[in-house]
Amino acid sequence: MKKKILAMAFALASLALPACAENYTLRPGDQLNIVIVQEQDISSNLQNSKETPYTVRPDGTVSFPLVGQIQASGMTVDQFTRYLRDGLSRYYVEPDVTVNIVQLGGVRVHVFGEVKKPGTYELTKGHTIMDALGASGGFTWDAAKKKVFLIHQDDTNKAIKINLNNMLKTGNLKDNLELKEGDILYLTKNGRIDFARDIVPFLSGAYMISEIKDNND
Repeated sequence: MKKKILAMAFALASLALPACAENYTLRPGDQLNIVIVQEQDISSNLQNSKETPYTVRPDGTVSFPLVGQIQASGMTVDQFTRYLRDGLSRYYVEPDVTVNIVQLGGVRVHVFGEVKKPGTYELTKGHTIMDALGASGGFTWDAAKKKVFLIHQDDTNKAIKINLNNMLKTGNLKDNLELKEGDILYLTKNGRIDFARDIVPFLSGAYMISEIKDNND
C-alpha cells in the first residue's frame, strides 16, 4: 500500500503545473502574448502578437516596436504592462495594454544521489522539490528520505535539509520549496552524511555541466 501511495505521489508531482502568482517575475524563456487596443486593435500594426508571442531573451530583454528594448527580466507582469503603456502613450492616446504569459521559461536543476535517474533536468519555473524528484524517477529504497539536501547556486556553502519523509506522511508541503536556476538536490543514503565527501564533489561537477551547456547554447 505504501509503495502505491509513493508511486502516485511522484506521478502527480511530475504532472503538476506551477501556479502563476501576482508577484511572479519574468525570466529568460518566458513567452508573452501582448495585445494593444485603442479605438481599433493596433496590435497588428506593431506585430501579429496573437500568433507570435514575444520571448524574453537570454539577456532578459524584450524588444517591442516604438518602445524599444525593455529589461523585462525581474519585472512582474503588471510592471511590464505599465512600462509598455507608458512607452506607447507617446504615440497613442491611453492605449489599453494586455500582457499574458503563454509559456513559462525553464530552470535547470541537478538531482543527484539516491534517485532512479540522476542528472540535470529543465523544469518550468515555479516547479518544486517534489517535481524534480518526480522528473528523476523518484528515490531509491536506499534513500534517507529524512535527509534531502537543497543547495542554491548562489550559496553553495549552505545546504538546506529537507525532511521528505515528513512531507509524504503528513501532506504538509511547506518545505516543498520552489526551485531556482542551478539548484542541486541531493538524496543521501541511509547512514551518516559527510558534506565534504558526499556533496561537495557534486557541486563543481554540476556547475561545470551548467557552464558547458551555457557556452554551447
